[in-house]
Amino acid sequence: MSLSLFIAHRIYRGSDLGKQVSRPAVLIATIGVAIGLAVMIIAVSVIIGFKSQVRDKIIGFGSHIQISHADAARSFETRPVAATDSLLAVLHDYPAVKHVQRYSTKPGMIKTSDAFQGMVLKGIGPEYSTSFFRRHLLEGEFPQFSDSASSNRVVISKAIADKMKLKLGDKIDTYYIQKEVRARRLTIVGIYQTNFSEYDNLFLLTDLCLVNRLNKWEPDQVSGIELELRDYSQLDAATYQIADELSKHPDHYGAEYCVRNVEQLNPSIFAWLEILDVNIWVILILMLGVAGFTMVSGLLIIIIERTSMIGILKSLGANNYTIRKLFLWLAVFLIGKGMLWGNLIGLAFYFVQKWFGLFRLNPETYYMDTVPVSFNIWIFLLLNVGTLLASVFMLLGPSYIITRIRPANSMRYE
Repeated sequence: MSLSLFIAHRIYRGSDLGKQVSRPAVLIATIGVAIGLAVMIIAVSVIIGFKSQVRDKIIGFGSHIQISHADAARSFETRPVAATDSLLAVLHDYPAVKHVQRYSTKPGMIKTSDAFQGMVLKGIGPEYSTSFFRRHLLEGEFPQFSDSASSNRVVISKAIADKMKLKLGDKIDTYYIQKEVRARRLTIVGIYQTNFSEYDNLFLLTDLCLVNRLNKWEPDQVSGIELELRDYSQLDAATYQIADELSKHPDHYGAEYCVRNVEQLNPSIFAWLEILDVNIWVILILMLGVAGFTMVSGLLIIIIERTSMIGILKSLGANNYTIRKLFLWLAVFLIGKGMLWGNLIGLAFYFVQKWFGLFRLNPETYYMDTVPVSFNIWIFLLLNVGTLLASVFMLLGPSYIITRIRPANSMRYE
């Protein structure tokens, strides 16, 4: 153990660290570091959790990548593309692709005796991954929908059910306008709620066969194909690779494929999520400033209070570098104590919110009913290491005040 570390450890462990003047400064410095780190942990966990949940809900409704007709406008009245067995097999063979599923959409209207509501009927096949909707299912069941027969069963959102005063087991009349008005009576077998209002107010889920019949398409035609990826970080690379391949091969009806990923389909939402990253950096910089400022103030007060000790050490042959290291080690001990409390506060908030959801949100505004939190061990460690290094770095300049202290004058200092 070096001389600087040994003396710093003795001062920190000794009863005389908190003298009459330095005790409040040490306490304030420790609290400043604790509050700064706790706020950083809480802010990062909430913002990352919020971004993750919003992104997962968008992906749950439309997967990572969608393949549709090249002439399709941003409308749910789509033109079909062929989803042949050979095409599906080729898509399955891409290393980045985890799952392939078909869908078809048909815009229409629900009408009851006293109300009506616009909606989009989304038909899905037996291979469709329903885990997302099962996680958000409130009542009833999520049946195995078919691409060869129509069961006239439908799963609706709680938002639509509340607006139309519908309940599980009710039969609803739906109408579709193309060249003529067509009607279908469907039975509600499930009610889901994702709190993502842009989609909850829109989608009803039913058999792929039913929607294709309403569209008067061939059995192998669909509105599009959804691809789920193994790793979200491969989104752009997989999109351009698949788009480049499919652009060379139109389907046997002459339709050209268009490949777009979830970020291209929802640019405004993802642009909004990227803005949240700016908020994280602003919070981190402010909290590091708070922690650093309190530590600088505390260190200066401790140095001034121990001027006589500095003079004695210099008279015994200690150089400025050794004494500066002594006070920096002392600051590290104080920073470490503050970081310990900051970690405890931040992690306590995370686990309480994760398990009990004490802090609530308005789902109509924030797409979820509780404050989301997410924990990443690497980000957690990076925050701790960054706080320690930034705080110590900010103390390097003030520690040079030790070089201005002269032994002859300092030993008489009280």
